[in-house]
Amino acid sequence: MTYEIGVVLSVIAVAIVLFVSEKLSIDTTAILVMSLFMVLGVLTPAEGLAGFSNPATITVACMFVISTAIFKSGALSSVGVLLTRVGRRNYLLCLLAVMLVAGLLSAFINDTAVVALLMPVVIQVARDTRISPAKLLMPLSFGALLGGVCTLIGTSTNILVSGIAESQGEAPIGMFELTAAGVWFLIIGVLYMLLAGRFLLPSRKLADDLTDDFNMGDYLTEIVIQPESPSAGMPLSSSSLVQNLDIDVLQITRDKYLLNATPYTMLRVGDVLKVRCDVEKLKKMKEEKGIKLKSERKLKEEDLNNTSTKLYEAIVTPNSYMVDKSLKQLDFRAHNHGATVVAIRHRDEILHEKLTHTRLSAGDVLLIAADKDQALNLRNNEDILLISETERSQYDYSKIIPVLLIGAGVVFTAATGLAHIVLSALVGVVLLVLTKCIRLDELYKAIEWKVIFMLAGVLSMGTALEKTGAAGLLSGFLVDSIGSYGPHALLSAFFFITFMSTNFMSNNATAALLAPIAIVAAKEMGVSVRPFLVAVTFAASLSFMTPMGYQTNTMIYGPGNYKFVDYLRVGTPLNILFWLLASLIIPFFFPF
Repeated sequence: MTYEIGVVLSVIAVAIVLFVSEKLSIDTTAILVMSLFMVLGVLTPAEGLAGFSNPATITVACMFVISTAIFKSGALSSVGVLLTRVGRRNYLLCLLAVMLVAGLLSAFINDTAVVALLMPVVIQVARDTRISPAKLLMPLSFGALLGGVCTLIGTSTNILVSGIAESQGEAPIGMFELTAAGVWFLIIGVLYMLLAGRFLLPSRKLADDLTDDFNMGDYLTEIVIQPESPSAGMPLSSSSLVQNLDIDVLQITRDKYLLNATPYTMLRVGDVLKVRCDVEKLKKMKEEKGIKLKSERKLKEEDLNNTSTKLYEAIVTPNSYMVDKSLKQLDFRAHNHGATVVAIRHRDEILHEKLTHTRLSAGDVLLIAADKDQALNLRNNEDILLISETERSQYDYSKIIPVLLIGAGVVFTAATGLAHIVLSALVGVVLLVLTKCIRLDELYKAIEWKVIFMLAGVLSMGTALEKTGAAGLLSGFLVDSIGSYGPHALLSAFFFITFMSTNFMSNNATAALLAPIAIVAAKEMGVSVRPFLVAVTFAASLSFMTPMGYQTNTMIYGPGNYKFVDYLRVGTPLNILFWLLASLIIPFFFPF
């Protein structure tokens, strides 16, 4: 083993630990790895930074924009209506419709956008039919993953592997090259959920309202500011009520007029504050100087819905700016015009205290008290997704036809070979801007920059593996230990290693790490590279066993009130089934 190989393997080992432990965000880890390769002399600056100009990275960025344009045009708004009608008839029919619709859309649109579109609809259908959301949200995520493997543009992983193959002299993956095998995964996945998976899904009790759902058990109390109160004449955020008691002020009534309870609202004598607090804080308030308790009772959702303030659920999206930051750091209330977070569901626990200091994670569900104007602002917030209602922003339906024509043109030109996918996607984005189907500010917001930086960083791993010969060393080990049983056994091993790795670290990082090794291993055995690349491509996206394995799994974790074991129970049999299926059908569609 040479010095360079030792350095590469050591850096990648550190990267894997960071990916799995989530000590740093995935994009930060990827850029750190890229920087280390350049600092240690493994890659030149040009080689290390080449990931930013890689066709795969640019294509993924363009597809984010095209997906957003389709989403914002309202072209898919009728999908929600369809699911609502079907879902209210029969649970099995609803499950089938959810998976097939999610799968079909995800074949051409970014899967996180598909889940973001359908999740509020699915949750509403679940509540209308008194079905636990947990019975439908996991099938929604799984359907999106299964649809993503059916086309080149179905997921960023497919585009990434295609780019790696092309950079090493192999033909890029065609637009519909994966479709024949991918459809089999979709069909088997849907049948599994209908026949077996649905019995493994948890059936959590559906709460009567959101306050019960979040186990708040709090009190809704009205207090009146008295002349001797030290809070009179002070901004709400600086008052002793907030500083000393740490209570949530939901609403202020002054002279019979309702005011937004923003951090900058000046309190006056006679103001009536509607506050949320627990039993201990209620006792402290009774001892607080200068305030009078007007009423106290158990907090119910209807108490808020009878006023201008209502409760909304919102999830922190996977690539949100809010991830790993606290509400205090974000100044959430000020930036959202006074909307107040009153509870947080983090994984399988619900937090009620010290919310402003809690660091947020992707998939966390925020219970927010907001009025109509504040809710509109929340709905337009790119960092969270409102899931407690199906109302969406107003669409410009005049853009539907041009958006769909441009999207179809991108697919057609790439599928027929008239243009490379990166050129086709770039031209599509330019046309969207020229036809005013998307504004420039919307374009920049549409691109998930964390994914772009992560892709650029992980591509350097593949370059370093190939340049130093580390890929050859690792592939040689696999060929020597498994290759003697034939290419079928080696392909099966690659699929197994890939899907197991993807369940605990980034799917794109897994693909970037294993694709170069798969290429070298196939060449060493003297067989076609294609089936091995396809095995890595499929396995990197078919992640069902953990909530962190894929972004859509993370998105449904909180809203579905899932536990980690739920993914293992439902996803493990499916991953094993697909491992066996892949070992049979990939060599059939992509011969050695």
